[in-house]
Amino acid sequence: MKYRAAGVLAMVLMLLAVFFATAAEGDNTANRVHQHLTARQPDAGCDCDGSELCTHLPLVLIDTGGIEIPGEPITDESNHEIGFTSTEQGEVMLTAKISVISGNDQNHHLSDEPDLESEMLIRIRGNSSRHFDKKSYLIRLIEENGDYRNEEVMEMPPHYEWALHGPFLDKSLIRNYMWYNITGEFMDYAPNVRFCEVILNGEYQGLYVMTETLTNGEDCRINVSEPIEGTDQTGYLLRLDRGSETPIKNIKTFSNYSYRNMQKFDIKYPRSGDLTPELTAAITQEFSDFEKSLYSYDYDTDDFGYYYDIDVQSFIDYFIINEFTTNYDAGWLSTYLYRDIGGKYKMVIWDFNSACDNYELTTLEPRRFEMQLCVWYYMLMKDEYFVEHLIDRYRELRETYLNDDYLSQYIDDTVAYLGDAVDRNFEVWGYTFDEYLPLSPESRNPEDFTAAVEQMREFIYHRGAWMDEHIDVLLQYCHESKVKKFNH
Repeated sequence: MKYRAAGVLAMVLMLLAVFFATAAEGDNTANRVHQHLTARQPDAGCDCDGSELCTHLPLVLIDTGGIEIPGEPITDESNHEIGFTSTEQGEVMLTAKISVISGNDQNHHLSDEPDLESEMLIRIRGNSSRHFDKKSYLIRLIEENGDYRNEEVMEMPPHYEWALHGPFLDKSLIRNYMWYNITGEFMDYAPNVRFCEVILNGEYQGLYVMTETLTNGEDCRINVSEPIEGTDQTGYLLRLDRGSETPIKNIKTFSNYSYRNMQKFDIKYPRSGDLTPELTAAITQEFSDFEKSLYSYDYDTDDFGYYYDIDVQSFIDYFIINEFTTNYDAGWLSTYLYRDIGGKYKMVIWDFNSACDNYELTTLEPRRFEMQLCVWYYMLMKDEYFVEHLIDRYRELRETYLNDDYLSQYIDDTVAYLGDAVDRNFEVWGYTFDEYLPLSPESRNPEDFTAAVEQMREFIYHRGAWMDEHIDVLLQYCHESKVKKFNH
């Protein structure tokens, strides 16, 4: 590589600084709350008379007045999705009421006084998950006049927008909860989550995970600045996925051409109401400038190196957590990165529903690497300093948050915390163990909850063992014989 000596020294010092700065990288990790360790634990009884639901978990009561929640997929005669249902007024979200009962000092009942009551907008959310029998929902808390209402939910920082994730494909019920929380201990941001049980129009719906959505918020969520009025300056969050139905949010980037990426980029923040054509153009230009540099002969040079634009630690941690869990939607779908004014791009995790060999049609043997094929990483992995630091970081995490004993105990403690809520959930959805067998071949489908949990645990064990033995294989992607045509 044709680094000048000073450039080499600067790069080494930068990577060393990043390596040792993990503990100081942001306030989110220091304040991480793991509900199963801090909240009220299940007990053998309650002071109620047994005439109503009694649970140690928070309760979420949704009242739509019997009106169907919009967002159900509409299909044609060939079963191709052609749209989604809306309200009678043609709106994509329905006005309804929500009550949350969540105090930590007692069990919860439907008759208890709520900690939060609010009007809200609600719709079914997700891509493939919209087709599941157990729906997930997007919720926006509102005032009576329709303004958004920032409220603390289950002791998570106040905001108006939340996602109610209903584990269905994930029959262990814990993937998103577990990996968001663990990743939140070492990455700058991962969504906060809380288990809860949901009642819709008086009917029990099962175990859910109340989840922070990916947006900015005052003293919470992703730490990016609001647009500066009268300028083209703003913090922003980008998504690589299927694009947005709002044209001003969709952007054309350099990787659409250079990498022939078939997915689409859209702006998740700022929201469409705050976006202007000028802001969209400025965001598009800044991001494409970064990508043009990355996909050029200058990708690792003193003048235009990628490390001026990205938080190296963030991109490395994102690679490791998604590779360790074989969460291979990452880098293609449900892929988010953000940048504050004057800052660097950082990655943020999302959606582990299919992680740890839970993809419907594909068996993911634990003996493979794939993230090096993804957009951005295709070039980042050509730099030996990036790869060497990634390998060192992986070994560090295997001693802590990706340690076999730590992960196994985390699973055990989470399952113990859920207690009889698991039984209640599968009183409604237990038929899925016999009738909903999405994993192929059919033998991959667990026969019950215990088998689902053990299946994930076993995969984690084998995955870690294989990566421990083969992590140095990643050095092949930055070997001079492979990358010399990129280095001029």
